[in-house]
Parts: sequence; structure tokens; C-alpha cells
Amino acid sequence: MKHIFGLTAVIVLLLVSVTTVQAQRRNAYYNEYIRQYAPLAVEQMQRHKIPASITLAQGLLESGAGRSELARKSNNHFGIKCGGSWRGRTVRHDDDARNECFRAYRHPKDSYEDHSDFLKRGVRYAFLFRLKITDYKGWARGLKKAGYATDPSYANRLITIIEDYELYKYDSRGMSKHDIRNWEKELAKKPWLANPHQVYLANDIAYVVARNGDTFHALGKEFGISWKKLVKYNDLHKEYTLEAGDIIYLKEKRKKAAKSYAVYIVRDGDSMHTISQRYGIRLKNLYKMNRKDAEYVPEVGDRLRLR
Repeated sequence: MKHIFGLTAVIVLLLVSVTTVQAQRRNAYYNEYIRQYAPLAVEQMQRHKIPASITLAQGLLESGAGRSELARKSNNHFGIKCGGSWRGRTVRHDDDARNECFRAYRHPKDSYEDHSDFLKRGVRYAFLFRLKITDYKGWARGLKKAGYATDPSYANRLITIIEDYELYKYDSRGMSKHDIRNWEKELAKKPWLANPHQVYLANDIAYVVARNGDTFHALGKEFGISWKKLVKYNDLHKEYTLEAGDIIYLKEKRKKAAKSYAVYIVRDGDSMHTISQRYGIRLKNLYKMNRKDAEYVPEVGDRLRLR
């Protein structure tokens, strides 16, 4: 019933080689994911008696350390499909079959909670809750035995991740006072860790949608990008105040739209800037390919070339 959601390409990308033997078995994306979501995994362990190491390892494996499309766009970190009882938001993706239904969540925390509920409600997983909380190997092998995933190496993958990243330490002591203090300090310095922005793609360029209170400085710190570059990438000026719903690109836009978008018919409320943001085109190139100057104001019904 449960399957890993399109992770092969992501995992291959993540498992890059680095200098030392220890570092070869670790990568920055995994470390960042663990720092960000360990508190949620520990919380779920305390509430539902599922080892935090198992929850974290499954989240890492099934979401590609939070970088899969399903995790980024729908906050689904465990590849949970809709099922007949699901009444929440849904999203369609190709998995074992085309256009399958997956659950979509408002926040990663909701995904973690639903993952725990999924295991607790599943009769076939009941035997796992009789294992010791520190028996991550028993849990990993038990999940495979119960049919959680079709991948024959699923249990071994979980165990490898847990041991390589020492996730078992969260099972024996949860988060120590030292861990909690460090987490609180990290949150104070990086408040976005508690609720990070989802990253989307348009014209093959990463972007986020601004929220109330966002600033170029804050987004720059969250993504490790100069705030001045963010201003430039988005054809804005440094005095501009971000508004909820603004599309903010994290890299420079392209000179033309994707091949599937050749012409755009102007709608009510459009501007050259909003069109350039929607399709990931540099504003100056949008003007240029349509032979318009900066004084041009698009009117409803105008046809504009996008490439």
C-alpha cells in the first residue's frame, strides 16, 4: 500500500562524495533535515511511542531529505496516499501508476502527525508497538514485513540511515536539555526553521511565495542569498515592501518562458511585472521581445510573446 515516492534521482544526487570516510556517509541536506525535524520526530515518539529514529529515517528516505516535489509542494514527507478515509487536500503525482492521489498538508508537522496516526490505526502495524522504543532494527524490519514498502531493501536503508546519522540517540534520550537549548538558540537565529517557505519551480527556476511580514533580508538569510540579489532577480527596487502572495525567485530569471508557453493574452489586473514573475522571464526581455518600452501598460486582450 505504501511505497517510496520517486526518490531514486534525489537520493543519488544527495549521496555525493566528500573528503573523509565519515563525511562520505553524510551530506548537508540530511544534516539540515535532521536539525529541522528532529524535534517533531521526538514529539511524535513521546505522544505515540514510535521511535524518533524510525520517523526521521523514513522522512529522510521518502522525501529525499525534504527535497522531493511532494514534500516541497504538499508538505507530504512520508509519501502517504489518499486512501478512502482521507478528507483533506490532495495532489496528483505519478508513482506506481499514473496520476495517483496523495495527501497534501498545510505544514510538515501535519504530515508527521498523520504518519503516526497511519501507523497506529493500521492493524498490521500493531505488533510493532510491543517492541522496545530503542529497537529501531526491529521496527525497520517490521515495517518491511508488514508491507509498508515494496522495496526489498527498505529495512536495510532505514537502518543504514539511522546508524550513519546516529539517529538512535533520539530514541534513548529524546532531546536533552542541551539539545533543546541549542534548538531554541537555532530558532532565535533562524526563525524560519519552525515554518520554512515551500520552494516551487517555474520555468525551471526555484521560487517562494511571500507571506505577511516577509522581507528581502529575512528571505536572504533563510536561503543563503544576498538580499540585494533577490531584489535584482525579481526586477524590484530595494525600497519595495513584500506583500503576501508575491512570487520571489531565488535565482535569476530566464530570457524567455518555457516551450509550452509561447503567447499570453493579457487579463484584468495584469502588469508586465506580474506576467514576467508568473512565467519566470526577465522583465527587460519581456519588453524587448514584444518591442515595447517601459511606458507600455498592457491592456486586457493584448497578445504578448513569452518566447
